[in-house]
Amino acid sequence: MASELARIIQDGRRIVFFGGAGTSTESGIPDFRSGGGLYRRGTGTRYRPEEVLSHSFFVRHTAEFFDYYRSHLLYPDAVPNPAHLALARLEQRGALTAVVTQNIDGLHQAAGSRNVLELHGSVHRNTCLRCGRGYGLDAILTADGVPTCACGGVIKPDVVLYEEGLDPAVLDAAVDQLARADTLIVGGTSLSVYPAAGLIRSFAGDQLVLINKEATGYDGLATLVLHEPIGRTLAAAVP
Repeated sequence: MASELARIIQDGRRIVFFGGAGTSTESGIPDFRSGGGLYRRGTGTRYRPEEVLSHSFFVRHTAEFFDYYRSHLLYPDAVPNPAHLALARLEQRGALTAVVTQNIDGLHQAAGSRNVLELHGSVHRNTCLRCGRGYGLDAILTADGVPTCACGGVIKPDVVLYEEGLDPAVLDAAVDQLARADTLIVGGTSLSVYPAAGLIRSFAGDQLVLINKEATGYDGLATLVLHEPIGRTLAAAVP
């Protein structure tokens, strides 16, 4: 199977990678829906994680939101794993045209990938809701309680919360990349989070590869399905 993946990648001329939380689990960042994922751990309060990570909760319970956000979604010491590094090598060789990711951790860029389309935003970008000033991750990590701007406004992470829409420009760019790709590698995602997961319907190429530890609803449509750890799998296929 690994040799088949290597052959598909070698033959690809416009490869796009579409990834989810499973891409970063080998970097020590938990996913959301697996047995050990964030949604199975609870919040230590009467609220479910999905509630805490909603726009309305952010507005009504801002301090509680940041307590959970800092302790469960921020991993400043995480480093790229073999999957991120393999994809960066593939881009450098001119075969990979884009990474479309549902992750917010910035590890693709840390590995060296340049054309990264972040569907759900990034923890590394934060914006004052009053004046629009931008801040890095340190503004959130070092703040005591709710992070505030010099103007007094609340600094909000540029991540897409429940009840918020995806950035139309990022969506359009992702659709364009998928529509022009001849090979699509989907990794570390159950393809159950919409509207992001629905984007792969824009793909009209020849080779669809799915790399995920568990089965997905798209397995029957794929050229190749690998229920293997994504880091080890991509590292072997892209030495």
